[in-house]
Amino acid sequence: MTSEDTQKMIEQWCTQIEEMNDHQAEIDMRCYSDNLTLAVIERVIFGENCKEAREVFIAGKEGQKLAVYAFADPPIPGFRYLPTRRNFQLWKINKLATRKITHLIKTRFVRGVSGDDLLRLMLEAYMSKEVEPLSTEEMVGECKTLFAAGQDTGASLLTWGMFLLSNYPEWQEKIREEVLRECQDDSEAPSIDVLGKLKLLNMFLLETLRVYSPVPFLMRKTAYDTTLANIKVSKGTTITIPVMMLHRCKEIWGLDVDEFNPMRFEKGISRAAKNMHTLWAFSYGPRGCPGRSYAMVQVQTVMAMVLRRFSFSLSSRYVHMPMYYITLVPRYGLPLIVQNLVDDETNDM
Repeated sequence: MTSEDTQKMIEQWCTQIEEMNDHQAEIDMRCYSDNLTLAVIERVIFGENCKEAREVFIAGKEGQKLAVYAFADPPIPGFRYLPTRRNFQLWKINKLATRKITHLIKTRFVRGVSGDDLLRLMLEAYMSKEVEPLSTEEMVGECKTLFAAGQDTGASLLTWGMFLLSNYPEWQEKIREEVLRECQDDSEAPSIDVLGKLKLLNMFLLETLRVYSPVPFLMRKTAYDTTLANIKVSKGTTITIPVMMLHRCKEIWGLDVDEFNPMRFEKGISRAAKNMHTLWAFSYGPRGCPGRSYAMVQVQTVMAMVLRRFSFSLSSRYVHMPMYYITLVPRYGLPLIVQNLVDDETNDM
């Protein structure tokens, strides 16, 4: 799925470059990252690209903007249930998403349980007599979670990965050489086995997650009474994990913590820092991100495919202002100058 949608994106870039008549064109990578990851997650969950899923995505983006401001609300129990303008807007967005996803589920149920997607698995669980069945409400909730986690995380990683490729041309060239060496067949997307051989690309993405983590912090509740650093913590206490702070801590990562250095992951995540559990981009434990492998494979596939065909550099219009809309995004987009390497090679001949 990822390779098919990436190929469509590549064709769009080629068309833009041809129209410019200059072997290069300017694109907004943030926009392309959103659209690509959305198209893929739609088919992963629902088996097809559909209008309802697109409407859920648009509504979700508006909800994210509103939710960011909710962090500034006073810590009053039940505040989110008060009839404020923002709470009402969030309620409308959630209701819209619930209605659209419910319609997709019911339509699929009537049409028949078939296809190779996550909704089929949930519908099979819904009808199962061997395990406790999922309710419609639970399926809607799962779809919302998978939709948000699968799209937002992948889009953020792809966007900042492309930014860093453009900002560090020496790494762009190193990874391109690795991709060309391991991916011999230009006509096919890299297989899982090939992706496993792209060590530099994997190290590069891990460092991207450290420097530009998709989420700034995580919140967890204690399951039982415990003691942390001689501080007694009662069951049910909300604990905030400052992901960005941990990723920039010199005591954990060393004196070069402010440098972009993918080589720190040369021996794996567990040896990249003083503590083996230090890269919190996807969290750890039973509440860890279920889409970690999905996001990594997706972004690896996209980057491997585009690096074989194009080179990238930052546009002079780029303004560096990262900000969080639940996940980290470049506020003013990511304009990149994309150059078609295939055309250049043809002209050189």
